[in-house]
Amino acid sequence: MKKSSADFECRSAHTLGMCGSPRLRLARWASLSHIAGPRLERQSGGNRLKSTLLNLAVRRLFGVVLASLLCGALVPAAGQVQRAEVPRTAAGLPDMNGLWQALGNAHWDIEPHTARAALAMQPGPVVPVPASEVLALGAIVSVPSGYGVVVGSVIPYRPEALVVRNENRENWLERDPEIKCYLPGVPHATYMPFPFQIFQSASRFFITYEYASAVRDIYLEDPGPPQVDAWMGQSFGRWDGDTFVVEVSGFNGEAWLDRAGNHYSAATTVTERYTMAGPDHILYEAEINDPTTFTRPWTLRMPLYRNIDPNARLGQFKCVEFVEELLYGEFRKNPIG
Repeated sequence: MKKSSADFECRSAHTLGMCGSPRLRLARWASLSHIAGPRLERQSGGNRLKSTLLNLAVRRLFGVVLASLLCGALVPAAGQVQRAEVPRTAAGLPDMNGLWQALGNAHWDIEPHTARAALAMQPGPVVPVPASEVLALGAIVSVPSGYGVVVGSVIPYRPEALVVRNENRENWLERDPEIKCYLPGVPHATYMPFPFQIFQSASRFFITYEYASAVRDIYLEDPGPPQVDAWMGQSFGRWDGDTFVVEVSGFNGEAWLDRAGNHYSAATTVTERYTMAGPDHILYEAEINDPTTFTRPWTLRMPLYRNIDPNARLGQFKCVEFVEELLYGEFRKNPIG
């Protein structure tokens, strides 16, 4: 009977203990180590140094292979561990209840970017310098670098929409909605430098954000077209296997995607996908579809991390009162400054 190449390789590897089950391979390697050592030690004369070095090499190789075999025999595949560890509700769905937050610098700019002195700049004697309005804040308003969260790295703007994005950057202090504590919109709320909390049950899915006390009551039954335009839009969610898919529409077109002037219109539809990748991680994706602003739909993607601190709580950042002077100070009977 003709032997297969696999049979030949297995027979050839037999003497090195590389064939068979993990337990069998461990036994063969143990036997090999006990045989190889004494055989090499029986060498004498001018070959003693060579024998000693070869003996050390064999023993070191045995240790490396033994460790790898132990890992293969005792540690299950990562995917199996993750699937087994994903918490589930009584209905068998992934349990996303908890406090979550994105890491990184996407809230500054969702595209890849290098660090820079500030978002508001003015011409300098040699190179641009921070604008006078933020100069006294120094490094606090400096922009850290970021690797980006946009799939493909570049947002596919239409030429006229790219002009608006650039104008937003040039007029950041006047145009950024976050400066005035307006609601962040979706998906921006997800990756702001503030946590958010998910409340999930069989009949409800609710997200509350620390920033500006923004909330989203996600419908689990189709509510029909949005009745009014809003900063956070209207959300309709459904389960697709273990992924929670949320369709968001009904925006007012005023929100930004970050602090770098990236924007979308009121005609936008955002499709979010929440997929648990383990007990403390969610893979978050948001597809942006806005034919008036972009040449094609595009996606941003990032992991979300659960806060496992037993003392963690969602704080309150009701920033409206913090910007009252900025927005309405000029209407004081006796304006300050």
